[in-house]
Amino acid sequence: MNSLKRPLALFKALLVRIPLVLRTAFLNSIRMSPVTGKQNLRTELTVAIIRSFITFSSPMAKAQKDSMRDPGIQGPMWVSKVTLPEPGFDVRDAVLSAIEDLNGNGGTFDVPGIGAVEAEWTGYRNGVGKREPQPDISEEEKYRELRKEAPSDTTVLYFHGGAYFLMDPCTHRVPCAQLSRLTGAPVLSVRYRLAPQSPFPAALVDALTAYLSLIHPPPGALHKPVPANKIVLAGDSAGGNLSLALLQTLLTLKRAARPIRFHGQEVAVELPAGVATISPWCDITRSMPSLHRNAKFDYMDPPAPLPEEDAAEKVPFSSFPFPPDGVWPVTPPRVDMYAYASMALHPLASPLAASPELWKDAPPVFITTGEEGLTDEDLIMARRLHQAGVSVVAEQFEGMPHCHGFIMISTPTGKRFFENLAKFCRDAGAGSVESTGKLTYFGFQLQSTREIPLEQACEVSDEEVKDRMRRAAAWRMEGEQELQREWRERARL
Repeated sequence: MNSLKRPLALFKALLVRIPLVLRTAFLNSIRMSPVTGKQNLRTELTVAIIRSFITFSSPMAKAQKDSMRDPGIQGPMWVSKVTLPEPGFDVRDAVLSAIEDLNGNGGTFDVPGIGAVEAEWTGYRNGVGKREPQPDISEEEKYRELRKEAPSDTTVLYFHGGAYFLMDPCTHRVPCAQLSRLTGAPVLSVRYRLAPQSPFPAALVDALTAYLSLIHPPPGALHKPVPANKIVLAGDSAGGNLSLALLQTLLTLKRAARPIRFHGQEVAVELPAGVATISPWCDITRSMPSLHRNAKFDYMDPPAPLPEEDAAEKVPFSSFPFPPDGVWPVTPPRVDMYAYASMALHPLASPLAASPELWKDAPPVFITTGEEGLTDEDLIMARRLHQAGVSVVAEQFEGMPHCHGFIMISTPTGKRFFENLAKFCRDAGAGSVESTGKLTYFGFQLQSTREIPLEQACEVSDEEVKDRMRRAAAWRMEGEQELQREWRERARL
């Protein structure tokens, strides 16, 4: 019965959007659309429809459940589900020590518990139809079959997007299988803990657990040890944030010459082969100008405008307006689901807050973005890494929305996106990444390409970045303090 309900619900949802589709198509045809010349009809319709589905009408628990609905495993993919055993308190303590090393101004966060981490090995399965189910064999046998079709000695460690409170590895199986097909590498997609139930730094602890589990397989693991220089960290949106935060954690621990005890054994901190990020969310203060400038090209709504510092009155900062339930809001209250406001400028929460010297000696980094809300922070992140002497491969697609390659895989831009992403992963695993210090800019529908020096790729200066992030963080702090004041007053009644 459930299998019949889902197509019916989708049909009804699309039916009520027919006026939106007709209006969008009409404006596009007479070239009166605000995105004319930068988005074709397919892209504009895709953005408009996705935007119409993003609402805050459901409580948090339902929104999470809906975003994590398992589509099943069928078609050209192998999926082998695994559980990485609890590593003990030492991995968590390593993350806490990195937070402390980088945290000059203090800050509030919940010390996370520890536990096992679920993940999915994902690979491409050749020669099957789109509806072909996986054979009814053990997870170990599925992994062996997967490795036959993904024989590369490089492994991609993948972190899904979803603003840190939505989505799941099951929602990213198709792009992960596509990445495996193009690289020949197996992809380990991690089910890290989600906010608001498990805020910063719980996801980072899970990410470090998964990374160390690849290098030092715990008892019962399906895989053989993977050398650190054969691991590529990868992720989209919040997963891109987590990839960069994990890299910064490893760099911080390595600078401190601080080994980690992992399943009772002391292990050295080793850096991965590279980091591949897709529309990475680098600034959780959400303060860069492109959030508003590029809103017409993107399906994600921009935040409230950042108030001027000398404004006589400021509208209190508020978070996503989900109806209250047992999950959100939390107590004590905070304005952000992922982190307390006092942590918004911490380099492990907002990688854009890390100064260039903190990225010194990092492995190659790939950053791909569209003409989207996150464009400025992505290009500034690329510039900052370049300033640190890191090999950076950066690209931008004109007129494209957030994570466009994932939502339009079969389009020319989607295919180019995956080709470039896969090439970086292959080159990183081979130690042969070539960095030009330039941004590759792909024009409308790939009709043109030009190279822009990374220092000139974004007009927002380093000084303005620092000022905007500082003011946005302060605004969040004011809003959070007001929430907590009201909460304490209610508690006294």
